[in-house]
Amino acid sequence: MAWLSLLLFLPWFVLLGTVYWLFPRQPRDAARRLFDGVALLLAFVLSILAMLWGHHIGIVQSDAGPIWRQVLAVLYAYGAFLAVMVAAVLLRGGWLAARATKAASKSAGDTA
Repeated sequence: MAWLSLLLFLPWFVLLGTVYWLFPRQPRDAARRLFDGVALLLAFVLSILAMLWGHHIGIVQSDAGPIWRQVLAVLYAYGAFLAVMVAAVLLRGGWLAARATKAASKSAGDTA
């Protein structure tokens, strides 16, 4: 029953992960694919851990109804997934901007 939360949100995680993977389209080199792959794997693993933790907390609080275990678990899983994705987008944006600046200054130095 604990995995029901992940099963329900798995299509949404796949959709968000696909959008993250595809945009921006350039530059798409090996370092970028590695960064994106690690970010997606980390988001998925942390969402599973958060889901299991949320389900465990729901079991401890036995005064709530049985559905609330699943609700709490999916909220924790979704929160963990989004936290990692937001951090990855912010880090990747800065990293790509720094790489573009470095490449532009390097090509300007070669032509001068």
